[in-house]
Amino acid sequence: MGHREDLLEGAKRCLLRKGFVGTTAREIVKESGTNLASIGYHYGSKDALLAQAYVALVGEVSEDFDGGAGQKLTAPPGSIERFEEVYANMVRTMQDPDSIWRLSMEVVVMGDRIPAVRDHLAAAQREAMSGIIPMFLGGEEPALDSELTGTAGKFYLTLMMGLIAQWRLDPETATRAEELTAGLRRVIAAAGENTENTENT
Repeated sequence: MGHREDLLEGAKRCLLRKGFVGTTAREIVKESGTNLASIGYHYGSKDALLAQAYVALVGEVSEDFDGGAGQKLTAPPGSIERFEEVYANMVRTMQDPDSIWRLSMEVVVMGDRIPAVRDHLAAAQREAMSGIIPMFLGGEEPALDSELTGTAGKFYLTLMMGLIAQWRLDPETATRAEELTAGLRRVIAAAGENTENTENT
């Protein structure tokens, strides 16, 4: 690997051990066997490197959302069963106390101390709203400015961020996929009943 790849791998290991605020440029250099100048040359700044390292870590974990290890989602795209299947896979990645999702909470809580990281990850989050849709609905990723990304993409990602927060705060009572799905069924049923009542008045 070249210095760019070495830095990225070193930053990933540092993030997992010390988080965003606790990781210094010198620690990344020591971990990667590179030099300080390489960070600026390849990534512009330490914060930009850390943001890319985190996005890479999320990419690795998100491979498990659709089953991972060569597995495929089995429920039909767009079905409630697919909804539960994907979120069950997501929850499995959150159950480890040392999961990478604690880093997401660090950005939420301490974003003012790491504004450059926060800004980079905010941009990555907008891309995630598009990238998450095919897992649930099938097909290709929609455009970032599409109505589907701005509605369904935001909906799925909002639920995911809420789950991450719950699993970090209190794993004993955190929402399971089957509970989330049961809640969705109730919301759909209530909306249907309300529509019928409105039509009959």
